[in-house]
Amino acid sequence: MPKQQRAPANDAITELLTRGVAEVIEREHLEERLRRGDKLRVKFGIDPTAPDLHLGHLVPLRKLREFQDLGHTVVLIIGDYTATIGDPSGKDETRQQLSSDVVRANMTSYLDQARIVLDVDHAEIRYNSEWFERMTALDIAQLTSKVTVQRVLERDDFKKRIAEDRDVSMLEAFYPLFQGYDSVMVRADVEIGGTDQKFNFLMGRKIQRRYDQQPQDVLTVPLLEGLDGTKKMGKSAQNYVGLREPEDGMYAKLMTIPDTLMRKYFDLVTNCSAADIDEAMRAENPRDAKMRLAREVVQRIHGAKAAEHAQAAFASLFQKHEVPEDVATKLLQQLRLRTPVPLTTILVRVGFASSSSDARRLIKQGGVKIDGQPFRVADAIFNFKDYPNGILIQKGKRHFIRVIA
Repeated sequence: MPKQQRAPANDAITELLTRGVAEVIEREHLEERLRRGDKLRVKFGIDPTAPDLHLGHLVPLRKLREFQDLGHTVVLIIGDYTATIGDPSGKDETRQQLSSDVVRANMTSYLDQARIVLDVDHAEIRYNSEWFERMTALDIAQLTSKVTVQRVLERDDFKKRIAEDRDVSMLEAFYPLFQGYDSVMVRADVEIGGTDQKFNFLMGRKIQRRYDQQPQDVLTVPLLEGLDGTKKMGKSAQNYVGLREPEDGMYAKLMTIPDTLMRKYFDLVTNCSAADIDEAMRAENPRDAKMRLAREVVQRIHGAKAAEHAQAAFASLFQKHEVPEDVATKLLQQLRLRTPVPLTTILVRVGFASSSSDARRLIKQGGVKIDGQPFRVADAIFNFKDYPNGILIQKGKRHFIRVIA
């Protein structure tokens, strides 16, 4: 029987189970335990497959912090063992296995960045190599006997690959079982993660039952679309906002998200109340709402002073050069370019010139301004690492575009 604590106010429970939540399984059961004041063990699995986090990672981390603030124990499962396999969720092909050295380095980086939101010092941190490295072939055979092959192959991503005659390795098929066994080993009451993890979470419930444990409740959070407005935020899609990015660059990137995503970003990655979000979204000019959003996010990551600086820098660069309100913004990745890049190439890609020679002529004739100033260096090469806010390019009097990395 779990330990009990004083039950939190009902509005805190409602916020926990609704804001930024896609689905709760079993909702009534979890809500009853929360209102009863049970002290829960809330599991979150981390496969440190990359050294940097982005805004999409904030969504589950913020939900974990809400559980912490209500007195529950967050159990971080560092998948130093399973990361060498690679989670196949949502993947169209087999993921590359990682070395233990890479996993350890990524793990340290992940925890450092998670501190932005989570009270890591008061979380229970476990490494699944603790139990998996001790397992014998017989132990693994016993684990795999708990689930049928048919059940594993119900995964949508596996079905798709099999239908297209592409490989699904046995190692990948084992992954959901291993993740489920993590829940057994830490006796998880709740597991949190993105909607793409639902199959793995349900597998955890099944395996806990097989080991005579009460099945964990599941809380999934929405996946955050990236700057392109369509694909899930991630490095592979080149549409992410990294938590380690300088405040100026972070602010400028957030100003490029589609207007249709503003409310979702407000809801998932800021601490604004519902009333504050409604007020921001009522702004007559969508740019004002987006500036509020960018400021809130930068403040959450870098602090209030950094947010003020980033907003002032953005306004100075883009708003004080008589730039139209609807100036288009392009990421280098959208233009299929990498930094450093010649100015002539940029002009061709954005449609300001028909060819490199045409771009050189335009520059030499004084037809191009950079950040509001005339620019005549036809051989200029821009390293966008030196321009966290990007550059504002003007052709003639009426054509503007903002390009950022």
